[in-house]
Amino acid sequence: MDRAFETALYADTDAALDTGASLLAADPAADAELARCGREFVAGAWRRGWQPADVVRFVRRELEDAHVRLLARLVVDEDAAGDGQSPHPRWAAQLDEVRELAEQPARTDRFTHATTALELYRLLLRLPSLEPLDRPQATGASASHHPESRMLTRIRALLAKAEATEYPEEAEALSAKAQELMARHSIDEALIAARGHGKDAPGACRIGVDAPYETAKAVLLDAVARANRCEAVWNETLGFSTVVGFEADLEAVELLYTSLLVQATTAMTKAEAAQRKGGRKRTKTFRQSFLAAYAHRIGDRLAAVAEAQIAEAEAEAGTAGGQGAGGAPEPDLLPVLAARGVAVRDQFTRMFPDTVTTRVRGVTDAAGWQQGREAADRAQVRARPRLPS
Repeated sequence: MDRAFETALYADTDAALDTGASLLAADPAADAELARCGREFVAGAWRRGWQPADVVRFVRRELEDAHVRLLARLVVDEDAAGDGQSPHPRWAAQLDEVRELAEQPARTDRFTHATTALELYRLLLRLPSLEPLDRPQATGASASHHPESRMLTRIRALLAKAEATEYPEEAEALSAKAQELMARHSIDEALIAARGHGKDAPGACRIGVDAPYETAKAVLLDAVARANRCEAVWNETLGFSTVVGFEADLEAVELLYTSLLVQATTAMTKAEAAQRKGGRKRTKTFRQSFLAAYAHRIGDRLAAVAEAQIAEAEAEAGTAGGQGAGGAPEPDLLPVLAARGVAVRDQFTRMFPDTVTTRVRGVTDAAGWQQGREAADRAQVRARPRLPS
């Protein structure tokens, strides 16, 4: 084992990899130690700030499906051998997804398995340290991932149906209902925390930003984050953005960004097909310009929608006489949201004291820009009158 690791893990040549894999394949007694080392490499990734979804996403980008399946089995085994404490719900949800990957069958010979393991371990060994993500320990009435999780399940279902339907009117109604529930969930969380004077604090999550056109996608994610009172920073090298905010708002950002990206991709595909019928072939610049315009316009729309939703909630509170459940005084919404905004910005600055801005390059196609703006105007982000529950 020592010879195999010394030969293969600390040298980047194929010859070193083949030598190390041959040594491991020739010695069945090394299998248990190989697996134990893999679990230790996974635990080392956690200590450097990575989370299950982060590692899976990075390995999938850099290596092959076989490496992802092996990684999933190591993550599951490492978790089973852990300290027995209940993980944060976001971490637990990531583990559930990893378990599904680990259940996929893997049939291979010993040499191929050893090669896969060494290639994976090479990558894990070189993972850089990341900013550790706070895991908010909400207490009392402000705790997240509670009965309201049923609402989030409902929102996910509505958005999935909106993305799948071929009927625009149905998609509009489904998306509007999802947006309404999303906004109400976030505002309710803020008021509950203010009423209970709990120790609710901002947390953070990482969201994958995949190629191609990742700059435009990062801009879209930033727009969604800001509209939901969060802050986002993009790590281009590792292919993700870190979003800082309160838990309910982080959940909203994940859901809305994913849905808008699906809507944008669908609209872009249709627009591109029309361009091709007209004899155009510059699809790369068209797509880049389309997505950049879409992200820019969506940012404007989301900011306006956020302001309108807060005004509506303030009006409802005034109509109700400023009282919450049981006749208790209802906190003023605007100061509550302002205080949460300051907390988010402070947390973001602590995690990322040095950030730089970047430009969206390759936006040179006027037709792509115009059609991207038009698609953003059609995207479903505006709250509408309540639909029957």
